[in-house]
Amino acid sequence: MTPTLPRTVRAVDTAQLLDLAQEAAMHGFSQRLPVDWLQEHLAAEATHYLFPTLVQRLGHRPEVPLQWRCQQLLTVRTGEQIWGLLDVLPDTFDKLPETLDTASKKDIVSRIERAVTQREWVERMTANAVHPADDES
Repeated sequence: MTPTLPRTVRAVDTAQLLDLAQEAAMHGFSQRLPVDWLQEHLAAEATHYLFPTLVQRLGHRPEVPLQWRCQQLLTVRTGEQIWGLLDVLPDTFDKLPETLDTASKKDIVSRIERAVTQREWVERMTANAVHPADDES
């Protein structure tokens, strides 16, 4: 029987998010950002958010445990919030404390829907590094 996907948002700090990404890497989950990328780009003191949206079961890889695909709202060092995906074990997600009220959860889901993706953000940062804006007027 498939566990019921929770309709909630969980807040995690950067250290917790890095642990979740490491667990996803250890299990070979397909939706995750590399831990070293996260260490380099996440704001160290930020709060990030996970919103489960899909029960993921890999029929072609029965050794991989069932996971919840979460949309994540990440705060990077520039202060911007970007969107990504992270597959999380249900038991791991359930252990994250419930700290947000309903209005905050709705606001976070709305921000997730408007956020640029991690890929778009990287492309923009790379383009800006190659072609910095002309500071002289």
